[in-house]
Amino acid sequence: MPTPQTRTALIAGATGLVGRELLAMLLASPEYGRVVALVRRPTGLQHAKLHEQIVDFSALPSDTPDLRADDVFCCLGTTIRVAGSQAAFRAVDHDYPLALGLLARKMGAQHFLLISALGADAASKVFYNRTKGETERDLANLRLPALWCMRPSLLDGHRAESRPGERVALVFGRAVAPLMLGPLRRYRPISTVAVARAMLRCALGEGPAPGAVESEEIARLGEA
Repeated sequence: MPTPQTRTALIAGATGLVGRELLAMLLASPEYGRVVALVRRPTGLQHAKLHEQIVDFSALPSDTPDLRADDVFCCLGTTIRVAGSQAAFRAVDHDYPLALGLLARKMGAQHFLLISALGADAASKVFYNRTKGETERDLANLRLPALWCMRPSLLDGHRAESRPGERVALVFGRAVAPLMLGPLRRYRPISTVAVARAMLRCALGEGPAPGAVESEEIARLGEA
């Protein structure tokens, strides 16, 4: 097991809603001496630990000899509205994570952490949930040493792009959250900071065993 300051983290989706929170935590963590961010364009961030690598996720190389990582964090994701079609959505939320999983296996990464979604189910009749479930299933079939699939509820954080529907859902969700008890707790909106912190804790051995991590457990892990 790598010692503090010798671990390397690799993150994809570092400019997204959860990804930017997780990137800041990785850079601040004494456990990591190097943080590699696979990005489509430069982030403009400057940090001694940060190493950016510009990539095309649609043509991610299956092997990069000079790239190694102990922990791989996949924060890639979009919506059908932003992607423009179901096919484009599936490329981002299924094909890109799967390509990253293949790369992680080639690199010898020990931990792979994916942001999935509440209700992910490969047998679902709902396209979104089915795609998320198929991504989890296909990553599991890669036989990675340790795979966590985080299944958060509605993400509560600041988005750069406008999503009116989600804003309305968040306002409603925040209002009724105190009333969502028992089995309904898993449907409470969850902060992006909590999701990022839960992912980091899992990677550092402070969370549950590899597998699916439901929203309520993510919230518990993500408490400050």
